[in-house]
Formats: sequence, structure tokens, C-alpha cells
Amino acid sequence: MDKEIILITGSSGQLGTVLAEKLQKKYGVENIIATDLRENPTFNGVFDTLDVTDFEAIEATVLKYKITQIYHLAAILSANGEKHPLSTWDINMKTLFNVLEVSRIHKISKVFFPSSIAVFGNNIERSNTPQSSNLTPSTVYGISKAAGENWGKYYFDKYDLDVRSLRYPGVIGYQSLPGGGTTDYAVDIFHKAVKNEDFECFLSSETMLPMIYMDDAIRATLELMEAPKEKITVRTSYNISGLSFTPNQLASSIKEKYSSLKINYKPDFRQEIASSWPMSIDDTQARKDWDWKPKFNIKTLTETMLKNLELKYNNNLINS
Repeated sequence: MDKEIILITGSSGQLGTVLAEKLQKKYGVENIIATDLRENPTFNGVFDTLDVTDFEAIEATVLKYKITQIYHLAAILSANGEKHPLSTWDINMKTLFNVLEVSRIHKISKVFFPSSIAVFGNNIERSNTPQSSNLTPSTVYGISKAAGENWGKYYFDKYDLDVRSLRYPGVIGYQSLPGGGTTDYAVDIFHKAVKNEDFECFLSSETMLPMIYMDDAIRATLELMEAPKEKITVRTSYNISGLSFTPNQLASSIKEKYSSLKINYKPDFRQEIASSWPMSIDDTQARKDWDWKPKFNIKTLTETMLKNLELKYNNNLINS
């Protein structure tokens, strides 16, 4: 088999940071081309600055490195996107179209496009939300992801471009700071606990949302991309489930170690967004098609997050 050379857009984000490292281990450091809008001096590997709204720049990168696969992660997220909806739509869709067109023209073998539970609206079954639910999103981010799912399917049906996608729940990881998503309270609370700071939650205490630990999210991504083409029956985006909890349940789990953690619940505009999203996800199709199964529960997630953030902050104190 020919060597895979993989381009990642938006590689400095929460997901891209970890995904790049995992792909390097699998395909070799020199075969992973990480890109983002700004320089990333701490990245260990091949990194280029790339504006994904610039078609010619993407095409030049694909030709320069002889790219065979693209993981297109660059996007403006849900909460930040609501501040500037028109520019969010323009950026999210233009970058996707550029990636799809470059991939079609230059016969890229596989494209990964991350979708989100933000594609769902408030007219769904919020418990065990089915794969085939109506998509009436309440945010411009969700609208762009729902449109992106259909464009991915279109390029597969029309041009046989192998576009694959996952509807990520809230992704929780210790590797980077919150990035402007509605579920990011579930990352920030761990940082506050380890730093012995009070935490102000922008969602109500009983807002149940589906989440996934970073290791599970990355593993799901790689398992999907490595699955045989004939096994992929969903050409919009697969539901995947990790676990579901409320801010209160997560706080209780953290308080088993950090009993002094203080929380003030102060719901803002993100509460309305969260209230339109699923409380849990039915991922039967992913389990059936490519044997998906999450490994982390709230206890193991909490233990892993706290352990790694303690190491991170202790090292920072030592090095400062």
C-alpha cells in the first residue's frame, strides 16, 4: 500500500492537538502535516500556517506534501459562533467547500469532517436521540455542521469521495484549555478544582448532556477512518456516545477528591443552546458498522482528568 500522508486543518485546537500526536505514532511524524491559522512553536513535527478559507493555499499544501488524507477540524465553535453568526457560517462553510473541492480534484482517498450534537434541535427525542433524528439546529455552528453532513454525503454520492464523519458529544480532555463550546464547562471545572479556585457554571446544575472523554473521541475517529469502505453505511455523520451527566453529577465526582470545590450556577445564553441538545445518544449504527464502544465512565474520566492536570500544574509551578 502507498504511504499515507495526512493533512490536519485546525490542528492546534482541542481535538487536533491530540489527534496529530496519535496519527504521528501510527503513520510516522514526517507523514503528518499539521496546520493552523497561527504558528504553533510547541508542535513537535511538521507544521505549516494555513488559512483554510484560501483555496489556492490548501491546494498548494496538498501538492507540496502529496497529501492522501485530510482531517478537516478547523471551525468556529457553538458559543463563540453565536457572537458573529454570519462570519461563522461563512468561515465554516467556505473552509469545508475548499477541502471537499481540493479533495475531489486531487483524488484524496479519505476526508474526515467532524460534526456535532449541535446539529440536533428541540424537536428530537432527547433521551437516546436516534441516528435519523430531524436536524433543526439552534445555533449557526449547528446549522453549518448539518449542512456539512449533507455536503459530505453529496460528494460521496456524486464523486465517490470517501467523506466520513462523527457527531461528537462534548469532548473532555486535559491537553488544552476550553475553546468556546457549550459543553466546555466540563473541561473548565477540572482546571478550577486543581487550582483551588471557585467555579462559575454557565449551565444549570441539572442540565444533562452527552459527553465523551478525549481518548474515546480520538479512538472513535481512528476506528471510523480505518474501517473498510463497504462497512460505512452512514454518509452524513455517525452518532457516537460516551457518557451523559449533569454539572451537579460531575461536581460530585470531582468533590470526592476536591471536597472544597465551590460552584456558583449562573446560566447564560448557552443554557438555551444546551436545552435544545440531546441528553443521551443512541449510537447503535456505529456499534454495528465498525464495532464502536466507549471505555470511560464518569469515575474513570474524573480520575484521569485530575491526575493529568495535577501533573501539569505542579510542573508549571516547579518550572516557574
